[in-house]
Amino acid sequence: MQEPQTNGGARTVRVMEDVLGENDRLAAEVGRVLAHKRVFCVNEMGGPGVGKTSALLGLISRLTQLSPCVIEGDIESDLDTQTLRERGVPAWQINTFGACHLDAPLVAEAVAGIDFATVRGEAGGCVLFIENVGNLVCPAEFSIGEHAKMLVCSVTEGSDKPYKYPLAFEKADLILLNKVDLEPHLDFDEAFFMRGLRALNPDAPVVRCSSKTGEGFGEAAAALERMASAVFFGAGSGPQIGE
Repeated sequence: MQEPQTNGGARTVRVMEDVLGENDRLAAEVGRVLAHKRVFCVNEMGGPGVGKTSALLGLISRLTQLSPCVIEGDIESDLDTQTLRERGVPAWQINTFGACHLDAPLVAEAVAGIDFATVRGEAGGCVLFIENVGNLVCPAEFSIGEHAKMLVCSVTEGSDKPYKYPLAFEKADLILLNKVDLEPHLDFDEAFFMRGLRALNPDAPVVRCSSKTGEGFGEAAAALERMASAVFFGAGSGPQIGE
């Protein structure tokens, strides 16, 4: 940190150290530990009401090679954690009590208390979904140990979200466009949405999904399992999960 500079009585302090450096260091360590335990970690991001928890249920029911578990991040309450547990999904709660996102220290503490061998059972691997706080801004800025970022959008949000919240779309490895069953009743401009999205992120798969009909979740689950194989075995023509 440089010495404070004065300007007409005002004091300006320039901080040269990356304030996110320690978070990123811990996040990288969490990711390495999880990969060693054959746990594929997915940071699920999305605004309030897009259907993040219902999307998780749709994905989980269609996984064929990964045992699922979930960490739920919320400012208050554990309603979604209760819903998941009622469906037989191992789930743990993190409450931020005001913070608009999860960070690596919070996740590291939660992960340390999970026996992934029990969750995984005889399966070839495990997927840990971390449902971040409902927000399209801050969650995209903080790594939390994930191997992939999954962004859940909804046609009910409007088609302008890639233009208003570019970072979340730019960093996503998989994008679910949810509630497409409602599209006939809305003025959602999918072409406009996709132009904005592809300008930011040319490569991430975009899957049209519906928690009402189940559309798309099989495709999205298969995409996640391919990503997990790449993490466990490395990119290329190595073995698949379970081999």
